[in-house]
Amino acid sequence: MPSGTYTLLIELEAATRIDVGALETFDFDAGWYAYTGTAFGPGGFKRTDRHRDVAAGRNEARHWHVDYLLGADRTRIDAVCKTRDVDAECRFTDRIDGRRLPGFGASDCDCGSHLVYNPSRERLLSSLQTVHDRCELESGGSE
Repeated sequence: MPSGTYTLLIELEAATRIDVGALETFDFDAGWYAYTGTAFGPGGFKRTDRHRDVAAGRNEARHWHVDYLLGADRTRIDAVCKTRDVDAECRFTDRIDGRRLPGFGASDCDCGSHLVYNPSRERLLSSLQTVHDRCELESGGSE
């Protein structure tokens, strides 16, 4: 199974407050989010299928910060951008256009966040495609 760095393009239809496990409670604005992670374990990019299952309500387990966002009502994965054989979640997140949510998804590294908010889908998607210079873009499939 191919592996590398991926970014989920997530839509949150309405502002909401979400308890994110042991991290804290976040007030999420309605709009667009980009969550970047890596998938280098034995399943590789199959991890993105798990994220789709959480967003679609087919998996209730909450292992990562992003699971709490994806499991919230009125949240969906719009697209997934994958770059094979590259380990760059911190570097990619740092270059995505938008506001970072402090501490989100970054408990195992030194960067500040792996989640970026931008009210504009087009700006966020354009930024993702620039950051992932070899982006394999897939539809979200979380509906």
